[in-house]
Amino acid sequence: MSTTYPVGKPVPRKWLTHFDTHLIGEGTHEKVYEKLGAHLITTEDEHGVVFAVWAPNAKRVAVIGDFNNWDSSFHIMHPSDSGIWSLFIPGLSEYTVYKFHITTQDLQTFDKADPYGFAMEERPKTGSVVVNLDKYQWQDTHWMQSRKQTQNLDRPISIYEVQLGSWRKPSDEKYGNRFLTYRELAAQLIPYVKDLGFTHLEILPIAEYPYDGSWGYQVLGFFAPTSRFGAPEDFMFLVDQCHQAGLGVILDWVPAHFPKDGSGLNFFDGTHLYSHQHPFQGEHQDWGTLIFNYSRNEVRSFLISNAIFWLDKYHIDGLRVDAVASMLYLDYSRDDGQWIPNEYGGRENLEAIHFLKKTNEVVHGVFPGILTIAEESTSWPMVSRPTYLGGLGFSLKWNMGWMHDTLEYMATDPLYRKYHHNRMTFGMLYAFHENFILPLSHDEVVHGKSSLLAKMPGDDWQQFAGLRAYYGFMWGYPGKKLLFMGGEFGQRQEWNYDTGIEWKALEAPQHAGVHRFMRDLNLVYQSEPALHEQDFDWTGFSWIDANDSDNSVLSFVRFAKNPDDFLIIICNFTPVVRTQYKIGVPKPGRYSELINSDLGIYNGSDVSNPQELHSSPEACHSLDNSLTLTLPPLTTLILKPC
Repeated sequence: MSTTYPVGKPVPRKWLTHFDTHLIGEGTHEKVYEKLGAHLITTEDEHGVVFAVWAPNAKRVAVIGDFNNWDSSFHIMHPSDSGIWSLFIPGLSEYTVYKFHITTQDLQTFDKADPYGFAMEERPKTGSVVVNLDKYQWQDTHWMQSRKQTQNLDRPISIYEVQLGSWRKPSDEKYGNRFLTYRELAAQLIPYVKDLGFTHLEILPIAEYPYDGSWGYQVLGFFAPTSRFGAPEDFMFLVDQCHQAGLGVILDWVPAHFPKDGSGLNFFDGTHLYSHQHPFQGEHQDWGTLIFNYSRNEVRSFLISNAIFWLDKYHIDGLRVDAVASMLYLDYSRDDGQWIPNEYGGRENLEAIHFLKKTNEVVHGVFPGILTIAEESTSWPMVSRPTYLGGLGFSLKWNMGWMHDTLEYMATDPLYRKYHHNRMTFGMLYAFHENFILPLSHDEVVHGKSSLLAKMPGDDWQQFAGLRAYYGFMWGYPGKKLLFMGGEFGQRQEWNYDTGIEWKALEAPQHAGVHRFMRDLNLVYQSEPALHEQDFDWTGFSWIDANDSDNSVLSFVRFAKNPDDFLIIICNFTPVVRTQYKIGVPKPGRYSELINSDLGIYNGSDVSNPQELHSSPEACHSLDNSLTLTLPPLTTLILKPC
């Protein structure tokens, strides 16, 4: 008995025009995902799915799935001069699972997931799934209309970084340990982050990935939100709910590399289509992944369209671009003789630089007000400056130097900190060269690096006090803020994606104290213009005393755009109470403590100053007026004129 399958037909000419293929071929098509992949359409009164895939070196391409019993002899695609194969299959519906069966010129065969597929089966399966991304009804109009103003660089940006699969691990009697769904996360994560006072949620990569241990950084389905947590419309619901709660969403984006999985981009049509053939160009030796070939127009179209896709279809507010340093340098993590210089003999990856600039120009042009953020760890100049000035065009850059220096200082025994005082002050020499984010990210609390709390020296009390003081310093220092989950209450163990974060720790007063301090710190940060209006300008900062290394004390002023609106930050990084400590102040008058990380409500020792402090006309630190303070141990104070 023979089986009857739907008959494939040529794709309607109006669907994939010559103009589309021209733009894809020159690398300038900004929304290739609207043409390639799998799309539900109606044509000549027939409902079905149009399939299109770029595989220029293949001998034959077929669509396979449950609808033809995964038999590659039935739905053979039609080739074109552009290298794009296409086919319309009537009768197919949403949630059809499919792959492309590739036959190479030497008659090898591969079953490949759709590079532009909008959804995928849950791991370990790797089939692509037909879905309609346009049926979700968004309710975030107010956020989207006000986003450009909300995310302006003179506004508070305080980011909570989260890995969705390990933020909270529910124990379910029926299903055992499992992931929270996107909708469960919307109900639990959003109110938690809002209560803590963060302005943004940054999500580690959620584009479909086969291996849990990669945390999402080895992407298989670049256009498919992972099915671990639900369907695409469920992820839309999470973003939508964030926006309705006034919370921005930043997505970790990975255009630097892709894994070698057989069902993915690797050797897609029997050639190194998306990567380089030469091993000195094609593989990241540290990660065992493949490097995109940015010189290929169609690859640039793929990646730029992918950036646009998340901003377009999912209303994402910003992209944090992973591993930018690895893209900029041809010799990244390579020994001499293991890399190929550029055409001028240099180490700069000119094609990747062009790609990054073009991506930033396109996404900022199409979506004004979104943020692009570079994780870039070198001294490459002008990362966060416009391309028309010679920059890379990012909105913001992670300040990795500040992070490494200050964490090393905080890990030093307070007895010896005076010999390393410059680690806390050196960053001010370059603080305004870029638009910086101060990151305490997931990378600092894994692989044996220990948690932030465990990095602090001393006994239990000193560790918690030191962590609160460090957060106070960070929130007072110029730059936007980022903190990885678990850090907000001082998790003691380093992050483990298998077990999640230590929620039971919040039952202990020390951890609850850090949690409350973080909430109060964010509240002050959002409400005080001096702490966010001039993060990227020298006029927003002035040292009072950067040189008191003997006492391990730092003091400085943060100014709003209105210079009469200012705050004073004083940090005592020793466990010694310092009485009669004098600092200069910009103006005479009364001052009060806005933040004191040693208060009893934070489980500190509750050393504080009078409710009102009165300045003296006695000059100090080259200022005409001064205050005499008590500095609590291991504490950051923020003072405000009153």
